Amino acid sequence: MDGDDGDSVSVTTGTGRELVVARAPIPRADSSCKFPHRPGSGRAGTRCLVKANHFLAELPDKDLHQYDVAITPETSRVSGRAVMGELVRLHRASYLGGRLPAYDGRKSMYTAGPLPFTSKEFHITVLEEDDGSGQERRERTFKVVIRYAARADLRRLEQYIAGRQAEAPQEALQVLDIVLRELPTARYAPYGRSFFSPDFGRRRSLGDGVESWRGFYQTIRPTQMGLSLNIDMSATSFFEPLPVLDFVGQLFNADIHSRSLSDAERVKIKKALRGVKVEVTHRGNIRRKYRISGLTAQTTRELSFPVDQGGTVKSVVQYFQETYGFAIQHINLPCLTVGNQQRPNYLPMEVCKIVEGQRYSKRLNQGQIRALLEETCQRPHDRERDIVQMVNHNSYHDDPYAKEFGIKISERLASVEARILPAPRLKYSETGREKDCLPRVGQWNMMNKKMVNGARVRSWLCVNFARNVQESMATGFCRELARMCQASGMDFALEPVLPVIYVRPDQVERGLKARFHDAMTALGPQRKEIELLIGILPDNNGSLYGDLKRVCEIDLGLISQCCLTKQVFKMNKQILANLSLKINVKVGGRNTVLADALTRRIPLVTDKPTIIFGADVTHPHPGEDSSPSIAAVVASQDWPEVTKYAGLVSAQTHRQELIEDLYNVTHDPQRGTIHGGMVRELLISFKRTTGEKPERIIFYRDGVSEGQFYQVLLHELDAIRKACASLEANYQPLVTFVVVQKRHHTRLFAHNHNDQSTVDKSGNILPGTVIDSKICHPTEFDFFLCSHAGIKGTSRPAHYHVLWDENNFTADGLQTLTNNLCYTYARCTRSVSIVPPAYYAHLAAFRARFYMEPDSSDSGSISSARKSGSSTSRSTRAAGAGVVRPLPALKDSVKKVMFYC
Repeated sequence: MDGDDGDSVSVTTGTGRELVVARAPIPRADSSCKFPHRPGSGRAGTRCLVKANHFLAELPDKDLHQYDVAITPETSRVSGRAVMGELVRLHRASYLGGRLPAYDGRKSMYTAGPLPFTSKEFHITVLEEDDGSGQERRERTFKVVIRYAARADLRRLEQYIAGRQAEAPQEALQVLDIVLRELPTARYAPYGRSFFSPDFGRRRSLGDGVESWRGFYQTIRPTQMGLSLNIDMSATSFFEPLPVLDFVGQLFNADIHSRSLSDAERVKIKKALRGVKVEVTHRGNIRRKYRISGLTAQTTRELSFPVDQGGTVKSVVQYFQETYGFAIQHINLPCLTVGNQQRPNYLPMEVCKIVEGQRYSKRLNQGQIRALLEETCQRPHDRERDIVQMVNHNSYHDDPYAKEFGIKISERLASVEARILPAPRLKYSETGREKDCLPRVGQWNMMNKKMVNGARVRSWLCVNFARNVQESMATGFCRELARMCQASGMDFALEPVLPVIYVRPDQVERGLKARFHDAMTALGPQRKEIELLIGILPDNNGSLYGDLKRVCEIDLGLISQCCLTKQVFKMNKQILANLSLKINVKVGGRNTVLADALTRRIPLVTDKPTIIFGADVTHPHPGEDSSPSIAAVVASQDWPEVTKYAGLVSAQTHRQELIEDLYNVTHDPQRGTIHGGMVRELLISFKRTTGEKPERIIFYRDGVSEGQFYQVLLHELDAIRKACASLEANYQPLVTFVVVQKRHHTRLFAHNHNDQSTVDKSGNILPGTVIDSKICHPTEFDFFLCSHAGIKGTSRPAHYHVLWDENNFTADGLQTLTNNLCYTYARCTRSVSIVPPAYYAHLAAFRARFYMEPDSSDSGSISSARKSGSSTSRSTRAAGAGVVRPLPALKDSVKKVMFYC
């Protein structure tokens, strides 16, 4: 797997020495790297039938031709489609030989059979696209040159589906995708692979002038059953078509009509409305459209402008009164600026309405996200019904483009054979009344059980940041939590080192450091460590949660457990038990382990020292152009239990999906060559804690799309090999590399929603349901696994795709291992939806943003996924891209434990 030479950059260390950092080379993806073939289908588990939102598509028996399209002058995709639509309308029957072409909106066009020419020039006149300048739309003539390019060979696609060709013929798939997208693109608002319309069901206001539109996702995929059209329901956010004054009122949740705006309010409005298209309402039937470029610094009352070449100046108020007979009411508000920024036009807010159909692409706040999730949350039976209705509504059998190209789409969901894998037996402490447990429907509880390895906490503190939680209540809560930790099997002191103290949320850093210093003084010369901080937070705590974690883990070296005010007031056994689970693993304990691990009965894991990795990369939100991406890698540190995971995090190049710091080499003028990187450090840590050298590596990689499979595998497998080789000559443990995908649109439904043997209480398929046939890849080793019980809405199965397998897993072996690991997630007594190491890596990467962006993190609720973290941090530098902002280092006392749980 040789690739290009890696880039080198100079780095100045804290000691002033200069190191040269050589990044591991990133090989180029090519067809010489083949993914493993499916090692047969799995047989374990109880067989059942399920339905999948895949619809069989018959391949056309026609020659598909590709033509290059050049439109002059160059224009937008919207205008390009208008031009090509007019060309087809005018010339289909004549010059196009009766063909109905499918146009991709860019520079390609496809037909079912040849056109009567190899090259031809057309001149097409259409109305200009409304550019938001407010000018009247004029006719414009475009030159269109259509030139024959190639034939799209569908036989290669048939051979690929049949397993007689290794590479997917992307050009043939692209043609079919374009054909099936042509009609919905003309009818609805396209975004990505989805189409939205206000006609697909009721709109719902999400708050702050934003609403949700329903739609459907559509993509065509090669599968074992043939070509499949995957269709799913979706929803996204659009601007509500409100009067601008109403939008601004919602933005501030207040009446701002009768007063002037502050500078901060003005900035917020400008940020929210810049680039939004509005139409004017003060000119009767003339509803010209404009695109907002900004907001005036002056109020409407203060604004004036020259109205002619002679220098005559009029106020905006006077101009609107004299020209349109319109009396502006809200003269204390600023005007919108529209059109040319050098010579902007002024529009009072009260004469403007937001144009319908503009997607809201900015980051949603927590309330909007919650409302959108509620809108899209559907019970399985309802979602299945809506998907079928959408297929019927789209009438693929009547689609003129599908007819032209000979594509036939089934109107029935695919019926697929599945298996329900059994839950694993879990081991608890021998001192409890129940020493083991067999989960039912993906869940269990801690009644009559004690943690298999309870940790010791003798020195702890509690700091209260919630004003409405009285000292006595906070003290009582902490005492009950301590008792629950004891009852669960921990050696936990009932009383804190110092009494509970209240600290104002805006004094979090000062308050925590002062209390920590006081506690260390109280412990005296024994030099004991503070082992735990319990923090009581307001339910809506803004950046407080992230600030607390940053101070504890970066500055003080403290493990912390946060509790919300509502948990303190409710304080039932379930809440206390869940908190005790998190506390135990954070301070070094184990809650449960797989019984088969202790008896060495897990194939390809317990027979020889095996380390299981999880890795993920999280990227900044859209609009944050300068923030780095965060990579996280976790790895098991106990064997054969594979329950404890240490983690490392690293900042890297903005939106870089490849993990750059899996392995690196530094050249120090004094110390010579220094090997490093996250994989290497975690392998060393495994040897230190277990006394064993890993002979097998199982690497679960989250967050990789299909288009990145080759690139990620070649780069990251190469880094893993080099990390191993740097530890010892010829050290090359066998590697299995599995991609974990959650961002897909395959949904599984019970064949009979009334059959209690195949559905849970929420109406979802049972946890452990696995599919490796029909809707899976034609030849490669992949499977869908629904490892968790549904709580609300329709469960999303995880998709696992094996990119490399030197351990020669069987289908049953890898599916059973993956499913069983999902029962070892430390933070709850439920099986989870993705394999825990990948879950932990995801949480670790999000935690790191609190260290890097303490002032801008939006941590509205600590129940969000962002509250978990990593176990060490580092900085990294992107090759050829300047210095990436480093992450501050974690304290050594924090690195040793799963503090992110």
